[in-house]
Amino acid sequence: MRNNGSTTSASMAVDDKVFSAVRLSRRHLLGAAAATTALAATNRLAIAADGKSDGYIDAHVHVWTPDTNKYPLDKAYDKSSMQPASFTPEQLMAHAKPAGVNRIVLIQMSFYGVDNSYMLDVMAAHPGRFSGVAVIDPADKPRQTMRQLKSQGVRGFRIVAGKQPADQWLDNPTMHKMWSIAADEGLAICPLMNPEYLPAVDAMCAKYPKTRVVVDHFARIGVDGKIQDAQVEALCRLARHENAYLKASAFYALGKKQAPYTDLGPMIHRCMDAYGSQRMMWASDCPYQVEEGHTYQESIDLIREKLDFLSDQDRAWMLGKTAEKVFWS
Repeated sequence: MRNNGSTTSASMAVDDKVFSAVRLSRRHLLGAAAATTALAATNRLAIAADGKSDGYIDAHVHVWTPDTNKYPLDKAYDKSSMQPASFTPEQLMAHAKPAGVNRIVLIQMSFYGVDNSYMLDVMAAHPGRFSGVAVIDPADKPRQTMRQLKSQGVRGFRIVAGKQPADQWLDNPTMHKMWSIAADEGLAICPLMNPEYLPAVDAMCAKYPKTRVVVDHFARIGVDGKIQDAQVEALCRLARHENAYLKASAFYALGKKQAPYTDLGPMIHRCMDAYGSQRMMWASDCPYQVEEGHTYQESIDLIREKLDFLSDQDRAWMLGKTAEKVFWS
């Protein structure tokens, strides 16, 4: 989980540490035969569900390069902040491809601040494989910047609550302008926040009903190990806005933080009842999902096969069709 919109570089640095603090050490290895079977089942489901053979979509991944000469870090970071030292597209696909995932939504990495160059270069080098969610300074010509980034394949813009007061985060002219432009351009606003910021997002959704909003990581409900009913209710209340979407993601950091992550099932079920599968999308939050003993396969398997209340159609939407609609349209 990561980075900005109207926040400072310092607050982005704080945000970057939130999920790092909750990783646990454990390891689950899959046997070769089981992995082969899982991959075959994954591909069959993808083809049967939407008539395509291009696999699933991971709606939330960060990538970065150790080449800080070509891609300088934001002033809030140095190389010691880069853990792991690199997570390139090649490293990513080594995890994603065996799980049947062939398309990825890249989320601008906070190491780079509002310089989206590395993400854009990755997208340009792999046409069709990656979509992007950028970070901008909303006070710096947002309409021109958002349109330019849209022309380069960006389909969303990340905003981060940081430690700002909940009633001040979004209620400012520059943020209102950004939400309005997103509606005009068919782009998504992607909030990274804790549950206490949900009412602020709810108010903005009411003011800008045509703006697509994609909430990251269940609004971090369960990051403290506790999934509170009132917080889930607030998240589900947001679903009354028809353009509100939700990422089922970052399983390594929520609830018990242990595979197979089925303790998150009741929250996912409640969200499914509120949003429907056509407004929910699965995402790994790599590279953090593949650290400290967690694996990529364990993340996708929660949606692909562990939750019996999901139909094949639900899985098809959550594992690809919703993200395609939002980030490839």
